[in-house]
Amino acid sequence: MNRPVYRIEWLPGTDILDGHCYCGERHTSEDPVAMWEWMLAHPDHPQAPDQKDRTP
Repeated sequence: MNRPVYRIEWLPGTDILDGHCYCGERHTSEDPVAMWEWMLAHPDHPQAPDQKDRTP
């Protein structure tokens, strides 16, 4: 059985988490709870105001 893979990476030297959803969407956050809420909202990922047009 295939299960979705959620990947959250810590960016060394920062407090930033870089999340990758199995659908291909990406998100960065300093808050681990907010990151998991974003991940589990698939497929309706909310886009944080500071994430618009931002490349990690």
